[in-house]
Amino acid sequence: MAHILPTISTSCIAVSAVLVGIGWRKIATGKQETHKKFMLAGALFALAFFVIYVSKTLFVGNTQFGGPERLEPVYRAFLLFHIVLATAAGAFGLSTITLAFRQNFAKHKKLGPITASIWFAAAVTGLSLYTLLYILYPGGETGALLDAIFG
Repeated sequence: MAHILPTISTSCIAVSAVLVGIGWRKIATGKQETHKKFMLAGALFALAFFVIYVSKTLFVGNTQFGGPERLEPVYRAFLLFHIVLATAAGAFGLSTITLAFRQNFAKHKKLGPITASIWFAAAVTGLSLYTLLYILYPGGETGALLDAIFG
């Protein structure tokens, strides 16, 4: 079962990004209720990713890079960049959703495009990392999170 978790969690990220994109388009066309539904669905898929990722990290560990050694420094730099993006996206996402629920739409409207842009970048880098870890190269050893990041 543990071997399928990265595929499921990465699928959640992809679905989340698509839903956020549709939601962004809906608000641009003035469809507020539809926007709200798509954005909340996108947030739920992002939350599903997070729960699966944390569960896998705690109970199974993280997969280390199994590709060529010469690419490992590039992979690690890309991974760190993704972690920063994903962390920022999570924080911005929570803030943006909170502003919406508090009906502070002026601030929500300003923060939303920034949040969505960061989220898309985090999703794309996450999908790229999945491709490197599980499709292009065989996954390396599974171990502690810090070992997977820093070797």
